[in-house]
Formats: sequence, C-alpha cells, structure tokens
Amino acid sequence: MIAPSHHAYVPFVSVENMLRLVVRLGVERVLADLATEIEADFLRWPLFDKTPRVASHSEIGVIELMPTSDGESYGFKYVNGHPSNTKAGLQTVTAFGLLADVATGYPVLLSEMTILTALRTAATSAMAAKWLAPKGATVMALIGNGAQAEFQALGFKAICGITEVRLYDIDAQATAKCARNLEGQGLNVVACKTPEEAILGAQIITTCTADKQYATILTDNMVGAGVHLNAVGGDCPGKTELHKDILLRAKVFVEYPEQTRIEGEIQQMPADFAVTELWQVIAGQTAGRVDPREITLFDSVGFAIEDFAALRYIRSKLAETGLFAQLDMIADPDDPRDLFGMILRAG
Repeated sequence: MIAPSHHAYVPFVSVENMLRLVVRLGVERVLADLATEIEADFLRWPLFDKTPRVASHSEIGVIELMPTSDGESYGFKYVNGHPSNTKAGLQTVTAFGLLADVATGYPVLLSEMTILTALRTAATSAMAAKWLAPKGATVMALIGNGAQAEFQALGFKAICGITEVRLYDIDAQATAKCARNLEGQGLNVVACKTPEEAILGAQIITTCTADKQYATILTDNMVGAGVHLNAVGGDCPGKTELHKDILLRAKVFVEYPEQTRIEGEIQQMPADFAVTELWQVIAGQTAGRVDPREITLFDSVGFAIEDFAALRYIRSKLAETGLFAQLDMIADPDDPRDLFGMILRAG
C-alpha cells in the first residue's frame, strides 16, 4: 500500500457534481456569476497569454485545445465539435478542463466542461449584449434550438432582462424541446415556424446552429436597424451563419481577432475588415453602441479566457458546496528524485 503522502490529489468535478452544483446554486445565479467573472477577466485582458485555439480538423468535426494563463494560474480546455454526433445519440460538443498553479506546475482542478461550456457561452453572450444591445431590449429571437438554446435564453433573462424568447429551428422537435424546458422559467416563449416570424419584434437576434458549413441563417433583408446580433454557431473554419452583407452594415465586436478571423463570421471578409475587441469596450477604451439605430454584432467564437474564468469560478465554489472528489492523479514521491523508487515500494 502506497502512503497517501506519495500522492498529489487533484480536486475533480464530475458531471454528476457539476449538475448538483448548478442545481444547488440555481442556473440563473450561475449564469450571472459567470458573466461577472468573465467580465472581470476581460478587464485584465492584457495580462493573459493569448493564442488562437489549437485545432485538429477532420471532414466530420474538430478537436481543439484552448490554453491561457494570467501568470499565476494556467488553464486549458479540451473540446470537440462534431455536428453529426446527434444522429448517433451523442453530444455535438464535449469538453473537460484543467487549472494549474503556474508557480509549481501542479494541477489544482480537473473538471467536466460540457455543461460548463454551455453555461459560460451563454454568460459571455449575455455579458456582451449588456454592453452592446439596445437599451430596454426585452425580446430575443433564438434561431437554433439545440443544446445551447435554453442556456442562452436564461442567460439573457438573468443578465439583460429579456422577457420574451421567440424560437425557431429547422427541426420542430428541437423547438418543442426548448419550449418545454423553458416552461415555468419566467419567460414568454413563442414557438415560430419560420426565422422571419421569430425575428418579428426582436431587439436581439441570437443564432446558435450546429451545421459545419457555410450557411445563411440570416439574410441581409431580415435584419433591420437598431438590433443586436449574437452569432454563436459560426465557430470554426468553413462554418458561418450570416450573409456577409449583414457584416457590411454592422458594427462588429469580437473576442480575439486573430482567432475570430479564422473561425467567426468575419472569415468571409477581407483580412483588414474592421472589428472592435470587446474587452476594449468593457475597459472604457472604445465605444460600444453609440446610436439606437446601429446594428451591433457580437461575432462569438469562444475564447480560452472565458473558460479560464469559468474554471476559476467552479474552483471557488468547491469549499462552499463540497461537490468534488479527490482524484489520485499526480505521483508525488517524498524524494522528488526517486520516482522509480515509488514503483519498487509499491511491489
């Protein structure tokens, strides 16, 4: 039997414990807390190591690593995107993440991130809309009613005060699922039969579809003045949702331009197409929406700093909730030079 002192135990948040944590704290509280954490990290954006995610693409999907560090902690997320998985009863997106101490290199948290990614994506969308959407917006069109949809709806309710969500999906069963899940959540939910019907009266339009292709979910004539577009689904090369003419009319905000130009809606545009980094708006370095009739667009692809903030948030809740296990993950011999001796003593 190896003595416990020969191990470095790492807090591990399983799927079961993540579910319990979200239920215990409340979905809307978690979304609002995550938005606060992400916004705080956007305010210290220059401190972070930043790089486009490391992606391995195939014809059927993508597998990615998303690393970053603020100099004290290091974090990364493993995530995939395989749109055809649903045909086999599998998730389109799965993920897990790790936090480590920069001073020692030792991991301090390993966590599921399939659920956490859905939460942080919605929190980031709503946090951006708080800065960019028309004042007093209460109606959102939600085009694409898959795994992300309910999180987006509740995130915009909790953070932006949305009261009505208008749903559309090419799969009517997805819309029915989303409407059913949002029952009793304090939103007026309207199931629509066309995207045109969904955007009727909406001040915010969110697109979160999954097909890995150049798509035109919204055409130029569908988008009127004074709306905020939240484009979530276009998040890898060859995958978009908006007609490029919309981009020519919109004021476009992004997370990290070097990544968004590869993966976002602006991959359709020239390399010098003008965009504004969202962190600069939050930090007061540049303006967001300046005219009620402007079209603002958050070209969201997801960036590692958002995952970093989400992992740190989950770690901060471990002592409060106790919803974690200790994972026997790192060999840590009494004599760090005698790793082989651990094997001998285990025999």
